[in-house]
Amino acid sequence: MAVLTPRRYLTPLIHVLVWGLFGLTFLLFQPLTGRLTMPPQFWLKQGLMFCVWVSTFYFTGKVLVPRLLFPGRTGWFILALFGLTVAILGFSKFLESALNLPALMDKAFIAVAGRPRLTPRGLRFDSMGLLTTMFVLGISTCITVVQKWQKDAQLRQTLEQQRVSSELSMLKAQINPHFFFNTLNNIYALTLLDGEQARTAIHRLSRMMRYVLYDTAGGMTLLSQEIAFVQDYITLMQLRLDDRVTVTFERPEPVRDVPVAPMLLLPFLENAFKHGVAATEASRIYVAIRQPQPDVVELEVRNSRLALPSTDLAGSNGIGLANTRRRLDLLYPGRFQLVVDDHTPANEFLVHLTLQVGEEGLRVGGQELNHAASPQLA
Repeated sequence: MAVLTPRRYLTPLIHVLVWGLFGLTFLLFQPLTGRLTMPPQFWLKQGLMFCVWVSTFYFTGKVLVPRLLFPGRTGWFILALFGLTVAILGFSKFLESALNLPALMDKAFIAVAGRPRLTPRGLRFDSMGLLTTMFVLGISTCITVVQKWQKDAQLRQTLEQQRVSSELSMLKAQINPHFFFNTLNNIYALTLLDGEQARTAIHRLSRMMRYVLYDTAGGMTLLSQEIAFVQDYITLMQLRLDDRVTVTFERPEPVRDVPVAPMLLLPFLENAFKHGVAATEASRIYVAIRQPQPDVVELEVRNSRLALPSTDLAGSNGIGLANTRRRLDLLYPGRFQLVVDDHTPANEFLVHLTLQVGEEGLRVGGQELNHAASPQLA
């Protein structure tokens, strides 16, 4: 059963109201005072011309503009409008002659003013008919052009949304397997060292997989769930670290839940574990998630800059970071700031991300990305 909506009847109602106003304004008025009694032939002509103007309006909007103006045949379109105007004025003259309207109008004027109209019959020009015809043609053309522009803009917006949705799906699909392959490799190495810790890591990984595969299926997740995912990841990475590596994790207490894009913070942690951990020297990784305002989330990640080549604990190959930048551009245009300092006074690599989150923070459009080029983010 079809659902009847008010919008379905809105456009025809507007057309009826506008044409009613048009008829009252341009057609159904007395050219002189109320003492002048117009002959019936005058109203017959007015009614026929009203029908002609209505037909002209829709013919111009449905035929001439789409077939001539939109394809770029502007010269033919102008010529068609000129020909249509001449035809309408010619038809008006024909009606006057066929109905003997000039003589009847002169009689009406004589009955009221005692004299015929001042302008001789042969020099009388239907200026009101010309202005009305030009008005109808102009309004029809303008309305059709504006409607086409609105339709094209809406189509472009729909296509852009579909493109962004497809691209986000592709980027997320690239990030998820990338993370799990790295983690499985870590657990495989851990089984050779400590079976109990390996079982604990498998349980933690299964919880993380459930989060990625099911809890984020809708495209968004809660901040508390994303923080729990980050904490699980850090705990999983710590299973392979020794006492020379210090890992600090700070989280907001309490967490004020807002919707965020899932797995958006993970690549920055992967990057820190890749470049900030060495097997032969002391190192430090600091991760802090803050929520200074309910709709603002900050991530700060710092890791030691090592003189010797780092241990690729996370197994990252750079794909995650590249996709994270792209996801930020698509999901938080103008709503994020990414600052990277590859050599702080404390000899650390610093990443600071500020997100304007919440439903109003997820838009597609412009972008704001401030970062310095760095070998660690390659």
